[in-house]
Amino acid sequence: MENNVVVSKITDSEGAHVQNEFYRFINEFEDTNGMLIYKEEIPHLYHAERNTLFVQFNDLFSFSSTLASALELQFYRLYPYLCRALHLIVMDGCNDDDIRQRMQRKEFYVSIGQIKNKLRVRELTASKIGALTCISGQIVRTHPVHPELHKGVFICDDCGTKIKNVEQQFRYTPPAQCSNQQCNNRGRFQLDIYESSFIDFQKIRMQETQTELPRGSIPLSLDVILRGELVETIQPGDRCDFVGALIVIPDVAQLSAPGLRAEASNRDRRRGIGKEQEGITGLKALGVRDMNYKLAFLACNVTASVPSFGSRVLAREDLDHNELWSQLSENEKKVMRKMSQDKSIAQNLINSLFPDIYGNDEVKLGVLLMLFGGVQKRSEEEGTTLRGDINVCLIGDPSTAKSQFLKIVEHFSPRAVYTSGKASSAAGLTAAVVKDEESFEFVIEAGALMLADNGVCCIDEFDKMDVKDQVAIHEAMEQQTISITKAGVKATLNARASILAAANPVGGRYDRSRPLKNNIQLSASIMSRFDLFFVLIDECNEIVDYAIARRILDTHRQLATQEKVVTVYSLDDIHRYITFARCFKPRIGDAAAKLLVSEYKRLRMSDSNNSTTSSWRITVRQLESLIRLSEALARLHCEGEVRVEHVHEASKLLSKSIVRIQQPDIVLQEDDALLEAEMVDAAEPSAEEGGVFRERNREVEGSTVRTEDDRTGRVDSGKLKIKFELYKRIADMLVLHIRHDEETEENTENWEGVRQSQLVQWYLDMMEESIDSEEEYNLQKTICERVIRRLITEDNILIQLNAETDEDPIVVVHPNYVISDE
Repeated sequence: MENNVVVSKITDSEGAHVQNEFYRFINEFEDTNGMLIYKEEIPHLYHAERNTLFVQFNDLFSFSSTLASALELQFYRLYPYLCRALHLIVMDGCNDDDIRQRMQRKEFYVSIGQIKNKLRVRELTASKIGALTCISGQIVRTHPVHPELHKGVFICDDCGTKIKNVEQQFRYTPPAQCSNQQCNNRGRFQLDIYESSFIDFQKIRMQETQTELPRGSIPLSLDVILRGELVETIQPGDRCDFVGALIVIPDVAQLSAPGLRAEASNRDRRRGIGKEQEGITGLKALGVRDMNYKLAFLACNVTASVPSFGSRVLAREDLDHNELWSQLSENEKKVMRKMSQDKSIAQNLINSLFPDIYGNDEVKLGVLLMLFGGVQKRSEEEGTTLRGDINVCLIGDPSTAKSQFLKIVEHFSPRAVYTSGKASSAAGLTAAVVKDEESFEFVIEAGALMLADNGVCCIDEFDKMDVKDQVAIHEAMEQQTISITKAGVKATLNARASILAAANPVGGRYDRSRPLKNNIQLSASIMSRFDLFFVLIDECNEIVDYAIARRILDTHRQLATQEKVVTVYSLDDIHRYITFARCFKPRIGDAAAKLLVSEYKRLRMSDSNNSTTSSWRITVRQLESLIRLSEALARLHCEGEVRVEHVHEASKLLSKSIVRIQQPDIVLQEDDALLEAEMVDAAEPSAEEGGVFRERNREVEGSTVRTEDDRTGRVDSGKLKIKFELYKRIADMLVLHIRHDEETEENTENWEGVRQSQLVQWYLDMMEESIDSEEEYNLQKTICERVIRRLITEDNILIQLNAETDEDPIVVVHPNYVISDE
């Protein structure tokens, strides 16, 4: 029997040179202050939770351009030598035998940052395999952390020899043959789990962002592999930059495809039943699988690309404003100081953020306050959380810039997700439980609200969502969490996002004569979760239409000539200012707290007076909205306390939001041909300056009546304006009286209806207790007569049976009219 020849191992000379150079780099590199910054980090690696040394690529390049170039070209091949050099340095610094023994079995990693060679996911081709690159994207799926077999120790079943340090290549890899020269075993080995080396391993799925996506293309995704300290550092929805190498791994899903082995074995069984002459149709028929591989990215460094507002990397969410201020440059501090002292900061921010949209200043202010947000509060004892994010809903006619608001916010906010309500399901908005293709385990895939965590979720066509999908976001809008119990997976996930929604009215255009709840297809529970409602109505106004047309033409000309829009502040300045302002957590003072209570009581009383026709129910959620808006205004001015003027401005904005969706006043004119309804501002005086006419406000059963009368106090001329609630109540009273009279006289054949004079007299009898003067009597009579005339000519609720020229017409109720609870 011939003696087995011992084959000597070949050493990688280039790898050994890189190892020596990196060893020298850690020990000798000095920064501008003469500090050995990397050598000073070595003692921290003795702790059990630390195993990674973070190195900047610029430092490597300045120390040795040859070393940096070699890593750029062949990073995946040379990376193990970097880890070995780090391991040698750690071992050299060990003076304690116990620590040395622990460090001997510990795996160390090198993380390289600040790579200029940044590629998009679509640019990753086979030519980039193994090179040091940087890619960016958004995390859409995370897998749980698993132990990965790094270096296995195998025991030969024949001779019992231990084979140590068998490296694993992304799959279970036993040794090719036994290391004992007297043993010919090539396939019978057992893994010694306790002596083998395991490391933390996590796989995530990254998807290219919308800004990098070509028009009309489907986003591409890529699996990213994290090891060591990098695991559990990112969550679904994060936008990150990954530094590492593109690698090729076996496609485990294809290798474990069912059915191939069964086909081969069935063919062997069929040979005994007269099918010996059947031919072989291919290698798959023999159970041989194709060599399937797929691309993946092995990351050695992960950083949040835009973790919050601003271009700087902010590692912590609880960053203090003093700490952030120390990170700014002198020019940035100068601009920030100027912005914080600007008395018109709100208006200047609005004009700089929405330069292409004319008007709608209240809507712009509401969206701006949504970006600043309120203060989130959490009770440690009870575990309850009060949301600080502000939700805004835009409802309006077509071509009122609703989608433009959403697009601007999506482009400006560093963590924003834009989606359509009609094309999104409940799982797409919240989260889905899917089965992994390789491990066949159920994992959670993030939806739009999870992807927008700590950001803004823009939902267009919000009214087109199905009811079951709207119910799914109830919890996310108020508690800001998503609870999932599906396929054995039970989890509560964060959805701390503001929601900016846009909806169209029923029928395409907003009907002023109907309340908000009848103009949109949203439930009361969804409506109450929005802090601000803005109704955008396309009205014909010569001045406004001219200004809008000029603004649109200016935008087209600027885009055609590549002319830059001149604004007070740039977007980078606004980013930094919002980042700095969100560091403040303003407290509510005593005076502001008292004013908040009084404003809430005022809104509540105003709502209760008109509860029968109210389209906005004031609840405690509106009080919380007042608090959030006040805190956002305090942040806007970079103040640590909510003051009285902040509460006044927040109440004014909320009141404007409510007023925009209330019913218009009814204008009753004496001339039948000019009867019309128009919106009247409560604060606008209707009296002429010369004093010929004067405005008088009267309370008639809780509703204000405005009349334009002459000096005698008669109301038989001019316009008469009443609240819509009063008009509706009088109309319902008259309709009910006519129908009751019709039911009473049902058996009477000669009943033809009720005359107007009888209706007016009946109404005056009903109002007798509230009439205390002749002037009041004439006012109530005029109101009733003109309401009846409007019900006949304008609303078609009453039908006149006799000739139109009759001064005392006979009227009946339209048979198809149904009294609503509006």
